[in-house]
Amino acid sequence: MARKYRLGVARKAANVVVRALLARGIPINGSTGYLLTTRGRKSGVDRTTPVNVLEVGGDRWLVSPYGQVGWVHNLRADATARLRRGRTRETWTVEEADAATAGPVLRAYVRKIPVTAPFFDAKLSDPAEAFAAEADRHPVFRLARSRA
Repeated sequence: MARKYRLGVARKAANVVVRALLARGIPINGSTGYLLTTRGRKSGVDRTTPVNVLEVGGDRWLVSPYGQVGWVHNLRADATARLRRGRTRETWTVEEADAATAGPVLRAYVRKIPVTAPFFDAKLSDPAEAFAAEADRHPVFRLARSRA
């Protein structure tokens, strides 16, 4: 059974360190790490969290390995994702992937960032279909360049 994500003291401390490194332009996880800023769906206040962006099949993807977290709800309310690492800033629009599309992306994500594997029921050796079955618990968003 997959572990449930809990934002405890250790995770909060790690996020502070990762956020500081990414803000200074120091790549995390082999250059997949970014700071994602979304507009709060209720407050309208900008919210920033570290994320990993994965390239699969020529597209860039945001994956929520920890499930239905705040940034996922924010992106569903406002499909604008602002990514930053150091001085590099990018604005993207996002589109949530269906399960069939998400399966191969989730599988690639867990292989690239294996520390997230305990949060999935599917195992590294499982086919993409096993990961597609978990797409409702691990939302996946395709990034598309924003015109704004």
